Amino acid sequence: MATSRFVGDSGLTARMTLTMFLLGGLFVGLVVALMATFRGYSVLIAVIAIGVAFYQWWTSDTVAMRAMRAREVTPEQAPELHGMIDRLCALADMPKPRVGIADLSVPNAFATGRSPDRSVVCVTTGILQVLDAEELEAVLAHELSHVAHRDVLVMTVASSAGIAAGLLMRFTQFGAMGRSRNNTGALPAVLVALVVSLVVYAVSFVLLRLLSRYRELSADRAGAYLTLKPAALASALQKISGEVAATPRRDLRAAGAASALCIVPALSGGLSGLAATHPPLQQRLEQLARIQAELSRPS
Repeated sequence: MATSRFVGDSGLTARMTLTMFLLGGLFVGLVVALMATFRGYSVLIAVIAIGVAFYQWWTSDTVAMRAMRAREVTPEQAPELHGMIDRLCALADMPKPRVGIADLSVPNAFATGRSPDRSVVCVTTGILQVLDAEELEAVLAHELSHVAHRDVLVMTVASSAGIAAGLLMRFTQFGAMGRSRNNTGALPAVLVALVVSLVVYAVSFVLLRLLSRYRELSADRAGAYLTLKPAALASALQKISGEVAATPRRDLRAAGAASALCIVPALSGGLSGLAATHPPLQQRLEQLARIQAELSRPS
């Protein structure tokens, strides 16, 4: 976890480490299984696997920005937003990330990037219109904590296992069709490779969503303690959730590609339990209420 004045979270560190370890092992197992099955394509499979992981890591900031129709803005273009992030970064004792604005009416915010030096905190034009200064500051503190905790980087790299599994499943299917025409005895090996790919995809799906829900609670907590205004974040979450719920679904699709990175999911799709990328709003509000009560208690 990066050094900053954000409150530490050993639970988040442990979860990120476990997720990376398990997915790394599964990813290696998937590649080895496919290389053993398709011996003639071993080099190609290895190149695809390494290429997917590297591409996810290298382009994590630009892909998310492009998906949200966002652009980087200078202090001259957005002085109030930059000023707010400058104050929070000084308070948190952390490097200032780049700042972006997405031309979307849906109120939301997200952080992405492969390292603190290459990170970007982005808000939509909708959130700038909906929230007041205290609420926006609370949201920005939440997003900056993602950068300080490096959980954005972990989510980006870890997701490459699921993406690679999906791509390699397609490769396996094409290989199965080709081999079934030429060698029926090779079909069991192809099926084994397909099953391994499905298992890796399913496990990565569950692990990433477990980590995603926890990291949102951790960012809520860290941001609330940094600003000492948990009520402002609670108010912001309620406003954003209400606006997202009232927005036509066709207008939400623009933010859907980066929904998992946003402070409130743009497209929940009715997902709950293991499939949800964010904890329930009520759970987040209850945590913030407990922090507010703690901060209000006489020392």
